[in-house]
Amino acid sequence: MVELQINTTQNVNINFTAASVGERIVAYIIDLIIKIAYGVVTYQIIFNLFELDDAIEDMDRWSQIAIYVTFYLPVIFYSLIFETLLDGQTLGKRIMKIKVVKIDGYQASLADFIVRWFFRIVDLNMMSGVVALIAIVTSKKSQRLGDMTAGTSVISLKNNINISHTILEDLEDAYVPTYPDVIKLSDNDARIIKDTFVKAKASKDYVTLIKLRSKIVEVVGIKEVVGSDIAFIDKILKDYNYYTQNM
Repeated sequence: MVELQINTTQNVNINFTAASVGERIVAYIIDLIIKIAYGVVTYQIIFNLFELDDAIEDMDRWSQIAIYVTFYLPVIFYSLIFETLLDGQTLGKRIMKIKVVKIDGYQASLADFIVRWFFRIVDLNMMSGVVALIAIVTSKKSQRLGDMTAGTSVISLKNNINISHTILEDLEDAYVPTYPDVIKLSDNDARIIKDTFVKAKASKDYVTLIKLRSKIVEVVGIKEVVGSDIAFIDKILKDYNYYTQNM
């Protein structure tokens, strides 16, 4: 398996497992089946049930093309629509538990998904996907051409997950928060902070802990830090959970 090392906005490297070629192929096949099913159902309902075939035959060629393209637009933009709405996953990727991520630690944007979708013309439609297969196998980060251009890759979400690997924290019923401004953070920020904090604390990397504390203070806008670096960051994570769970 290929290990991806993603450099986060806190300048800390986090390791992910790249999705295998097999997983990506199966996800592609699942998506293809869904698109074919849509096409068959659409044709049966729209053209046969409502008997539009006869009406279309009386139209000029360009009008016919326009009608067919309109009905099949969801197939054309399938991956772009779902990756945008499902945070880097199509239905096939969700079933296979893989997703698209940025390799620089940021969330993939609409522009990134558009670039990946556009390069499908080369990656998947030319030579029946051989171009994409060669690119993924030979790339150090398991990237097809669209990924290389967009700065993305596809990772596996099948690793064993427990509460220590998520942004969740165990809170007592009588817990009292200290830093209400932590709501400025996003879930992705909180996840990165926790991943970095857990690793730095385990390895006694005090330099990283200091940098992490400084970055949190800067982003959240905290004027006074209470306690040690470890106690402060632990408090930030607990406060974030307190406020987000009670919003």
